[in-house]
Amino acid sequence: MSDLVGRMQDLARRLQRGGPDKAREKHLARNKMLPRDRVTALVDPGTTFLELSPMAGYELYPEADVPAGGIITGVGVVEGVTCVIVANDSTVKGGTYYPITVKKHLRAQAVAQENKLPCIYLVDSGGANLPHQADVFPDQNHFGRIFYNQARMSSQGIPQISVVMGPCTAGGAYVPAMSDEAIIVQDQGHIFLAGPPLVKAATGEVVSPEDLGGGRMHSSVSGVTDYLAVDDAHAITLARRCVSNLNWPTNTASSVTTTSTSSRETAADEPLYSPDELLGIASTNLRKPMPIREIIARIVDGSRFAEFKRDFGTTLVTGFASIYGHRVGIVANDGILFASSAVKGAHFVELCTQRGVPLVFLQNIAGFMVGAASERDGIAKHGAKLVTAVACADVPKFTVVVGGSYGAGNYGMCGRAYSPRFLWMWPNARIGVMGGEQLASVMETVGQKVDPELKARIDRESDATFSSARLWDDGIIPPQHTRRYLGLGLNAAMGGRNQVNPGDTKYGVFRM
Repeated sequence: MSDLVGRMQDLARRLQRGGPDKAREKHLARNKMLPRDRVTALVDPGTTFLELSPMAGYELYPEADVPAGGIITGVGVVEGVTCVIVANDSTVKGGTYYPITVKKHLRAQAVAQENKLPCIYLVDSGGANLPHQADVFPDQNHFGRIFYNQARMSSQGIPQISVVMGPCTAGGAYVPAMSDEAIIVQDQGHIFLAGPPLVKAATGEVVSPEDLGGGRMHSSVSGVTDYLAVDDAHAITLARRCVSNLNWPTNTASSVTTTSTSSRETAADEPLYSPDELLGIASTNLRKPMPIREIIARIVDGSRFAEFKRDFGTTLVTGFASIYGHRVGIVANDGILFASSAVKGAHFVELCTQRGVPLVFLQNIAGFMVGAASERDGIAKHGAKLVTAVACADVPKFTVVVGGSYGAGNYGMCGRAYSPRFLWMWPNARIGVMGGEQLASVMETVGQKVDPELKARIDRESDATFSSARLWDDGIIPPQHTRRYLGLGLNAAMGGRNQVNPGDTKYGVFRM
């Protein structure tokens, strides 16, 4: 497992470099800060930037490398305020938007909306990647959805600040135009619906980029921007000042050292067992049972876990704990889901929603039990109870895939389709309708020849990197950092102007 984690970390470091050396050198020659340096300068010193989907776009496009999807997104603390940050990486194909870039940008906006977080855009993009325009431009969740979201977020009182540090062309010009406040870097940032070549072709007018959409013009004539910065560093200082003037609640838990919400626990104490031991507990052999209670003990405060219904539906472990002082309900797999496990899970989810307690799902699930006995036992209706409870649960939900995530078990355990605030995967995680070996067994059962290439493809498509490249998750995380990631996610979901009211969840019909 340590070797697998090491390979993942090496890959992550390689992808963090962004575009090729030539593009980076060209970027620096223009006196521009590298995209990740911009993000580092923006967030408060000593705080952690919770990056989202750093492996987005990995091996996704045969004709091009698009590290991190050409855009850096995540949650960081700026002037004590937890914010979502979206930073274009112009060292990757000029910061143009591939389909995965759009998806990642929209995901960041969804995080801002769900968690009521101010959003800061560091703009440096050539707009849509034209060879991929059919998959970028016209549909509901394509490029235009970015601006739809900006309008909706503004109507919901979520502040948005744009810092234009490079090109901001065509539809992208609406990013600063639809923000609460906009900053532009002189002689570097440009905002226009059509650049000089297109203007000349359309009207015959010859105009320079600076006269057409430069910082001085927009700050003194058009009023599209509100502040003129002399360079990137100055622009970031202005952005931090804008955040300080939002009158937004500051995050006292920004360093993931929250005090407990319980009078019985005066501080968020560390687990009794080292989280580093998770490297030895996690297994790349998903046929081997994983001791889920041992995992929980290395994630929660003081390793305290008040287990609910321990002796009923034993293949699902449920109970209450705290993570960095935040009370949570934990739903964790310890085997295949039987009818009794599903009923127990639905009951526990109902308890948490009634009390306004966030839910943490630890997935290692092969699916629901099958067979004649299970069908007579009503596995479909009992499984539906769990799926319904999870779908309707109107409290913050967090999911970590620590092993397998197969079939309908993914649904009952709050997979991506069930809107967890954040979903992370361990490097050993596998996800799919079924694994390659199970597929081969099914094909043999129905009398079809096993296709080795199909089996290999299914195995490859179940891999964590395949998932993360397509934004089916928010990132692959080292097992030993699970507690830290959950703490950062809980701070984002429970801080600021968020309010979780007990009993807000409304359920539909449960087939009894």
